[in-house]
Amino acid sequence: MPKDNSADAKTAVLYRMVMPEHTCPYGLKSKDLLERQGYTVEDHHLKTQEETEAFKSEHDVKTTPQIFIDGQRIGGHDDLQVHFGKVDPDDAGLSYTPVIALFSVAALTAVAFTWYAFQTLLNWQTLGWFVSLSMILLGLQKLKDIESFSTMFLNYDLLAKRWVRYGYIYPFIETGAGILMTAMVATWLSAPLALLIGSIGAVSVFKAVYIDKRELKCACVGGDSNVPLGFVSLTENLGMVAMSIVMLILLLA
Repeated sequence: MPKDNSADAKTAVLYRMVMPEHTCPYGLKSKDLLERQGYTVEDHHLKTQEETEAFKSEHDVKTTPQIFIDGQRIGGHDDLQVHFGKVDPDDAGLSYTPVIALFSVAALTAVAFTWYAFQTLLNWQTLGWFVSLSMILLGLQKLKDIESFSTMFLNYDLLAKRWVRYGYIYPFIETGAGILMTAMVATWLSAPLALLIGSIGAVSVFKAVYIDKRELKCACVGGDSNVPLGFVSLTENLGMVAMSIVMLILLLA
């Protein structure tokens, strides 16, 4: 058993795999987190697979690293994050970080485009580019693994539930429409496509989240997403709808 550190509340005991061919990344993350929280880390290396298996058997655990504070086992890296309040255990790993990062990049790129084209940071076109670039980046996330995306998409999209192949072509429609909208060409094609998928998406998300009260993950940033389905997903689809309508009005004017 690890020694009792109750006399020193700022000391933690860490057991992690450090082998010639493998150093556990979660062990390194755990050590870093403990040190950033002001703990002196008693760092024990498990240098062979045999040592690792013996440790897991002795403490009746399935994984390493394992952290002990004040003689009490905290658990692994995820448990340590919960212990320090970095993660809400009720969120089950759900996070808006991927969409925040994606939309931030889209916004900054839209500003860069605006500066290049108009020598100003913001104008009416900036918002349009923000939406179209977001569509491209979101489509790219889906194209990385169409199979996983389509599976998650089937959980809530109304058209995909009736026509499964829609989940496979959706990423191509979204990406293609975004590229055309960014270039401001073939509006007669891109705007109706974006209006179609945005409308279906908005209705599907609204029904799943606000009518059926289902707690689902959003496929908006790909099939491996931990983004909750909800307001962000609805806003994304409504943004596509709004931009499509504006572009159609300008086209017909």
